[in-house]
Amino acid sequence: MTTHHVMPLRALTHSGTFHADEVTGFAVLRLAEPGLGPPRFARSRDAAVIAGAEIVFDVGGIYDPARGRYDHHMSDGPRRADGTPYSSAGLIWRDFGRRALATVVGEEARPWIEELWSLMDRTVFLPVDRVDNGIGQVDPLALASLVDEMNPRWDETGADEDAAFLAAADLAEGVLRRRALHLLSELKARDAVLEAAARSPDPRLIELPGNMPWERAVFEAGLPALLVVYPDKAGRWRLDCVRPEPGAFAQRLPLPAPWAGLRDAELEEATGVDGALFVHHARFTAGARTRAAVLELARLALLAGEAPADGEDDPAAPRLAAPPPPR
Repeated sequence: MTTHHVMPLRALTHSGTFHADEVTGFAVLRLAEPGLGPPRFARSRDAAVIAGAEIVFDVGGIYDPARGRYDHHMSDGPRRADGTPYSSAGLIWRDFGRRALATVVGEEARPWIEELWSLMDRTVFLPVDRVDNGIGQVDPLALASLVDEMNPRWDETGADEDAAFLAAADLAEGVLRRRALHLLSELKARDAVLEAAARSPDPRLIELPGNMPWERAVFEAGLPALLVVYPDKAGRWRLDCVRPEPGAFAQRLPLPAPWAGLRDAELEEATGVDGALFVHHARFTAGARTRAAVLELARLALLAGEAPADGEDDPAAPRLAAPPPPR
């Protein structure tokens, strides 16, 4: 990748040992412009070759985005708004990341692109910037370490550095794709949870259209939900109790103690709900055959949660409306 370029160079970075910043930066460019690679991409420190490239990153001693120059090694190199020095990865992501994301997630994800770009910037590119500039912790399982280990070993003979760089770029691209799709899925789930909560007649109960991550949305939005119900992939229904806070082992409202550990006929008899399948012995989740059955279990659990302690009637205790009957 260092000499005899038949086509004009679109992008260039330095030759020799590579690091996560220029490898990940190249992966972003390749996503933004599918098919980008040799001979339109090169690794070189030759000033004449550098001068002929349209985009130069992590080499060249110039930071000028208007001219496609993205080096960051100068004493007055570019910095983020919080003062963190950029690496070439963060700079390339800043200017080409949205185009790269559009390639990965597709046009239908456009409403989430800006938030997705920001999440990727914070969780992937800021850590790479920090490690590359010597101000971040080096995690042996993080992207920066994995990329570094793809360099040819000192005792490896006949290794092709350019081929190793492209292999590392394949790894980085795979990480970027999976992280983007995972974060997009979380954003879609969050919006679905908030929409379901907004249309619920009872703020204590959220009915979701499917099994999706819901806890983060509940906590971040401060929702008063106690129970969440949803269909699983097998066509049955689940009821989950909301924790009081992330990571807690308790529940805001545990399922009734007499239900703990019951299954099938025993649970149907104890609850009076035809189609009740099980209640976990720790009382944080339950299953049912149908939507009607799981909603009835939820209704009974909420009613049990309203009952006065020790059988004593407390007229001052709040009484919330039970959830509506199944539609």
